[in-house]
Amino acid sequence: MLPNHAPYVIAEQFGTLAWLFPGRIDLGLGRAPGTDQMTLRALRRAPEAAETFPQDVMELQGYFAAVAPGQRIQAVPAAGADVPLWILGSSNFGAMLAAELGLPYAFASHFAPDFLLPALDIYRSRFKPSEQLDRPYAMVGVNVVAAETDAEARRLATTQQMAFANIFRGARGLSQPPIDDIETYWSPMEKAQAMRMLARSIVGSSETVRAGIEALVAETGADELIVVSDVYDHPRRLKSFELIAESAGIRAGADMRLAATG
Repeated sequence: MLPNHAPYVIAEQFGTLAWLFPGRIDLGLGRAPGTDQMTLRALRRAPEAAETFPQDVMELQGYFAAVAPGQRIQAVPAAGADVPLWILGSSNFGAMLAAELGLPYAFASHFAPDFLLPALDIYRSRFKPSEQLDRPYAMVGVNVVAAETDAEARRLATTQQMAFANIFRGARGLSQPPIDDIETYWSPMEKAQAMRMLARSIVGSSETVRAGIEALVAETGADELIVVSDVYDHPRRLKSFELIAESAGIRAGADMRLAATG
């Protein structure tokens, strides 16, 4: 979340990572603070910092470029580092900026699904080729919980449903164990809010997940998916990712990479 940091510091950090791990580092840049106002103050960042996000992205690009003659400020060792930049977004703003700068675009449909298709349309229709990218390249975020059966997956998914309900209550915290009946946990209003934000989730067995992934890629034309599998128990979370990977791999001839987080 770039407004939380000085571009110079991010260039130093990711430049170092790029030299330590060549070809393995991407840098995603988001405009939202990604936290509450109290934490924002603890970071010593002003709320209006997001207003200079486009300029901050271009400043960051400058630090990663080769050093120009007479350049007085250098973020060592960022200059010349091969760090692909991404624009992260949950609205049309990020889509327009990514298109204008010719950068790959990742949309946060795992919690903000309403603008997914309009944002992708804007990004692709307005895209301008750049040194980094000659054509649009889009990543779509999606919540996926996989298990041996649909019923088991739905139970595991209550962990994330409770987390979203807690956000609306102002009670953010660590993940909670799944429960048998989510209806006993949230109110009708909390359910409506959470299910709207989780509308793009894919929850079920391998067959259900495979069908969901295929449908999502067909609908969005995503070049990449980034998957969140918010499962409380670590072995079951690993199993979920294994089933997701197997489901994605069954798609013959797919040229889609599957990234994972969580």
